[in-house]
Amino acid sequence: MKIAIIGYGKMGHMIEQIAKDRGHEISVIIDADNLADIESKAFRKSDVAIEFSQPDTAVNNLLRCFSAGVPVVCGTTGWLDSLDAVKSVCESGKGAMLYSSNFSIGVNIFEAVSRYLAGIMNSYPQYTPSMEEVHHIHKLDHPSGTAITIAEELIATSNKVDNWKEPDENPENPENPENTDNSKTLIISHRREGEVPGIHTVTWDSPQDTITISHSAKSREGFALGAVLAAEWLAEKCKKFSVGPLKIGSGQTGFFTMKDMLKF
Repeated sequence: MKIAIIGYGKMGHMIEQIAKDRGHEISVIIDADNLADIESKAFRKSDVAIEFSQPDTAVNNLLRCFSAGVPVVCGTTGWLDSLDAVKSVCESGKGAMLYSSNFSIGVNIFEAVSRYLAGIMNSYPQYTPSMEEVHHIHKLDHPSGTAITIAEELIATSNKVDNWKEPDENPENPENPENTDNSKTLIISHRREGEVPGIHTVTWDSPQDTITISHSAKSREGFALGAVLAAEWLAEKCKKFSVGPLKIGSGQTGFFTMKDMLKF
């Protein structure tokens, strides 16, 4: 395939290497200093784009991919207030996109286990859930997009919680920062330490015991590999249809997630 890369930070470099190792060609690399190249002929001839940029540029990048007729895999987080608008463009047949807050196969397995455990816990009222995520000091948004995804799926599955929030910062009572006004609020705490690629932990606590499940990334390589696998899947998906500039068939939504790809 010809793959365009949008965002050339650490993830962009790793995606480039993995894509080449898997036999793909990098058609163009777009970064902050050459955003106009999204309009280039080389970009338009790409089979798929992989977008890992910044929250303030992601939406515009996606819309420009759609205009260029290039399906796009997006892993940028922190812009989800605009997700419904972007999905609407895809579902109208004017764009094709696979979005995930985390492309790691292991994280997606972890999310599936978390959903399953949340369903079991509906029968055991003594357990209450909480979450924590840890990332490197360069990560700007919090909680992480992965943590939000896990939380929203937990809320959809569990009868224990109906919303989430981060701990209140209460200097008058620093030893008990959580908001206990609503017992159905899932607390998501975060820490930023060193160069930690990412740790996500879901805890179910009861007066008798504690059950903890956790995923710890060893490097960014798993995220990059998953993004390239998603790009391969999305490009093949689009080739199967013959209607519209993105070859999306009638009745075929243009918005996908890792659930569509992995089918756990």
